[in-house]
Amino acid sequence: MFEIRDDRRPQGPKKLRAERQAYLDLVARGVSTSEACRLVGINRKTGHRWRYGTRGSAKAGRQETVLPAARPSAISGRYLSQDDRIVIADRLREGASLRTIAVQLRRSPGTISREVRRNRHPDSGDYRPYAAQQRAEARLPRPKTGKIAAWPQLRDRVQAMLELKHSPEQISRRLRRDFPERSELHVSHETIYQALYVQGRGALRRELTAALRTGRAVRRPRRQPGQRQPRFTHPMVMISDRPAEADDRAVPGHWEGDLIIGKDNGSAIGTLVERSTRYVLLVHLGAGRGADRVRDGLLAAMATLPRHLKRSLTWDQGIEMAMHREFSITADMPVYFCDPHSPWQRGSNENTNGLLRQYFPKGTDLAVHHPDDLAAVAAELNSRPRKTLGWDTPAERLAKLLAVTD
Repeated sequence: MFEIRDDRRPQGPKKLRAERQAYLDLVARGVSTSEACRLVGINRKTGHRWRYGTRGSAKAGRQETVLPAARPSAISGRYLSQDDRIVIADRLREGASLRTIAVQLRRSPGTISREVRRNRHPDSGDYRPYAAQQRAEARLPRPKTGKIAAWPQLRDRVQAMLELKHSPEQISRRLRRDFPERSELHVSHETIYQALYVQGRGALRRELTAALRTGRAVRRPRRQPGQRQPRFTHPMVMISDRPAEADDRAVPGHWEGDLIIGKDNGSAIGTLVERSTRYVLLVHLGAGRGADRVRDGLLAAMATLPRHLKRSLTWDQGIEMAMHREFSITADMPVYFCDPHSPWQRGSNENTNGLLRQYFPKGTDLAVHHPDDLAAVAAELNSRPRKTLGWDTPAERLAKLLAVTD
């Protein structure tokens, strides 16, 4: 930085290019005009003239505005220009609303609001177009030093909290709560992730990625819903196309299905729950859960039911249902698939699977259970009084349905 000159007299024809550049840089960073002039060592009137221009006399004796020399700008047309900022300043002095200014400039009201908030004077709050242009140009160059790299104290705190296994979101929220008045210690969780993952922004030690709960050293892009690859050869019919009668549980015969998986994914049991009565059927699959085995097991279970109790089956998008079309044709029973990551769309089945873990604990081999064992467990569940059924049992509700049809 420049030293304050003892000689404060005007410099005459001397061109203070370096001092002017330093002054404009300080102002663009939010330093007040008086302080910037003091640091650079120039008269306050000189700084004011550099920042806002001067008014000189013309030949006819009239006053004309001499604008400060504009810096060369390569700002794209999609950003606000110097002329746009002059319009904003003029309209603000006239008392126009931000929305009115946005309509005049054919911009979003949010664009005008952010422009005024970011580039107004830090002390007075006034919006000055030339200073605003300088601030915008100062922020433009890329690449920029990340905030974590620019503030060593922030970097040290983030690293220490990562070593304690704090998540980036916990770090971000905690720093804002503990230091509400110190904006230099405020950082978003996305900035922390970028400092860990993004090449060229590695302000944090790379080995700290091991402290994240995912443990990943690289970022895994998420596939958008429209980019999902077809899971099955035949297209799925989604749950949104399921008849409305299945939603309110008024009509029996609509089933929900899933698998409970055994030790090392080597065995499974198929579970079926009727939505209206909560009646449970268990499908013996043994040591395997391939699509053909699941199809045959479901067909055998549905063969025990009368026609009016085979209206639909709802399943998740597991690969075990790859032969859903063959099952649907043979059983004359449509299959509907839930949306991804939406277990609540099969709420009754999910609840039943939790109950079944009392009989078939996680991490055990489910292939050791004989079909008779599964039938006994299903009978026990179907004989439990259920609050949602008015303390009837599923077996009693199903018996009533069968009696009416007989």
